Amino acid sequence: MKYSTALVVSLLLHAILAAVMLFGEFSMSHEKPTPTMQATVVEQKQDQVEPIKAVTVDKSKLEARVKEIRKKKADEKAAEAKRIRDLERRASEAQKKRAKEQARIKALEKQRKQKEQDKKRADEAARKAKAKADKAEKLRQAKEQEKKRAEEAAAAAKAKRLKEEAEAKKAEELRKKKEEERKRKEREARERAMQEQMLAEQMAQEMAQRQQARRAQMQSEIQRFTALITQTIQRNLITDRSTMEGKSCKLAISLAPSGFVTNVQATGGDAVVCNAAKTAVLKAGTLPVSKDPEVFNEMRNISLTFRPEF
Repeated sequence: MKYSTALVVSLLLHAILAAVMLFGEFSMSHEKPTPTMQATVVEQKQDQVEPIKAVTVDKSKLEARVKEIRKKKADEKAAEAKRIRDLERRASEAQKKRAKEQARIKALEKQRKQKEQDKKRADEAARKAKAKADKAEKLRQAKEQEKKRAEEAAAAAKAKRLKEEAEAKKAEELRKKKEEERKRKEREARERAMQEQMLAEQMAQEMAQRQQARRAQMQSEIQRFTALITQTIQRNLITDRSTMEGKSCKLAISLAPSGFVTNVQATGGDAVVCNAAKTAVLKAGTLPVSKDPEVFNEMRNISLTFRPEF
């Protein structure tokens, strides 16, 4: 409706303009109106509303002009319609573009939020992974420490065992050495004892031999001095064949180292012979004795059997 009214007004104005132009052409010997004249005509038309006077014009020209005007208006209308369609198209495209942009922005926002969520999940996963890795690392370190302590304990135990084995070996070697030393000393002691025993036996044998020889010598000396004492008693004896012949007396005589008679006793035998023998001993006073102390000790208290000789 709006476009139809505008079209009618436009057609009227163009018709008036065409009539004026035709009239001007015939009345002014085809003098072209100047812009000032056209403006004046327009102003007059705007200031004064006068009745349009009928002007006789060439119908063919008018129709041609009208066709031209109509064509121009149709072109303008088509151009306007095209412009409107273009505007509507551009508006639609702009709306679609805005919708698309909004959809893109929404998609981007959704993508951003998704990325944020993904980032949060990734961060959380990374945090959990880090926590898990830290826990695993702590566990690894704890196991490493435990392993290290176990290895140190094992090394210490091994060192202690080796030390104890070394000490035990050293102690065993020392024990063996002491045992060998003890056995050596025992062997040496046995050998020494055997040697000493052999030497003692030899010495005892020698001593026995010497003592035997000495005893034989002493016995010989004792016998000799006993004989001398008997002779001394015989020399100092007052004999009586009738009472003494074939008789004897046992005498026990005690002597001093000088041979001095300290005591004389008859221990058995004929009384006559004993009395006479005792008297003879006391008469002698000193009897022959050995200068050898051992021989004298054997003869200090001498016992003899005296038989008078005739």
